[in-house]
Amino acid sequence: MSFDSLGLRAELITAVSNKGYTTPTSIQSQSIPLILEGRDLMGGAQTGTGKTASFTLPVLQRLMESGDGKTKAGKVRALILTPTRELAAQVAESVKDYGQSLPLSSFVIFGGVNINPQKQKLRKGVDILVATPGRLLDHVSQNTVDLSSVEILVLDEADRMLDMGFIRDIRKVLALLPKQKQTLLFSATFSNDIKKLSSGLLHKPALVEVAKENSASELISQVVHPVDKKRKRELLSFLIGSNDWKQVLVFTRTKHGANKLSEQLNKDGITAAAIHGNKSQGARTKALANFKSNDIRVLVATDIAARGLDIDQLPHVVNFELPNVPEDYVHRIGRTGRAGSEGEAMSLVCVDELKLLKGIEHLIKSDIKKVTFEGYEPDPSIKPEPIQNGRNNQRPRKSPAKKHSHSRPKANPGSKPSGSTRPKKRSTQNNSSSRPDNFGNR
Repeated sequence: MSFDSLGLRAELITAVSNKGYTTPTSIQSQSIPLILEGRDLMGGAQTGTGKTASFTLPVLQRLMESGDGKTKAGKVRALILTPTRELAAQVAESVKDYGQSLPLSSFVIFGGVNINPQKQKLRKGVDILVATPGRLLDHVSQNTVDLSSVEILVLDEADRMLDMGFIRDIRKVLALLPKQKQTLLFSATFSNDIKKLSSGLLHKPALVEVAKENSASELISQVVHPVDKKRKRELLSFLIGSNDWKQVLVFTRTKHGANKLSEQLNKDGITAAAIHGNKSQGARTKALANFKSNDIRVLVATDIAARGLDIDQLPHVVNFELPNVPEDYVHRIGRTGRAGSEGEAMSLVCVDELKLLKGIEHLIKSDIKKVTFEGYEPDPSIKPEPIQNGRNNQRPRKSPAKKHSHSRPKANPGSKPSGSTRPKKRSTQNNSSSRPDNFGNR
């Protein structure tokens, strides 16, 4: 099957070809015709399978087929909501690339930057608006955007949008939209609860799931390295150095942890930068650009980066700490193994995280290979401690902000292995500043 057979306009087919794509992915071939028919749709696919183009291309075409081509002042014709700034920027770039030969305007808004230039653009009206919920509602409250004429609504990464604290903002936005519109929900994962919740948002939706629910790409090799918590940084530095990894995305559970690990890696002689919700937009953009250009070897991130980071042929993802939410594991490792490329996903797991690991393996319905490095074997006398600010295998419920005074144990940097000989490894199959990043995306 080719893009020509999907019923897309010549301008869109040319734009797709210019990006080097000739054959639609499974999610694209199934979703695009349904969207072109005007159907509401829930689309589920693994990250890196062309999900963004699945809605961007048909949305552009449907807008060309409707209306008189003139967007009224302050009006929006298509609204695309995303949970993070990075994802919003990525989607906006796709809209611009695919629609470059079409007389349609597009714009992206998110927090962390000056709102005034956004006001000026929105007052003129825009065909396609890509936004994070909080910043969109900021503009609504200041009467700089009118959503009463929206023809198409897209919720990207819908599970996160409707689950992790965004549901109130989404309901506020929905109340401002016309009842008659086309609604599309796309995500890498769809739980039964999310499907039930979304049933009130869509009208007789088509359901397209091209990947096993909550599964990871088969192109990603997954492995767990058991290690004591205080020796994780030491093992990570050794793995990066001894294998001469040039580009590694490392996930931590908290913003403080991301900053601390980044500093420690730099002291080890490994160039690194941290990215999370407390960083300014400029700092986040710079860190990501330096990582993509290989000016730094390691990007340390909280789960804010799991949604929206699109890095060509990223070879390695490391879970320095397992996520509290099993579904986030799928999104994290989905940053590698994209667009047909192979990738490696490694998790450094201490005794505190064994329940989290069990929850992840239950979700993906597979036991992850365990490989222990000689010299880094976990101390069996260490007892598990509760993981702060998280519930094992459950999504944390949103609650009023409270000040935390958790004391953090001092990390023992340990000593690097001497010599160039790689430690032997044994493989066994089956055998406050510390609160989690809440995405900071207004």
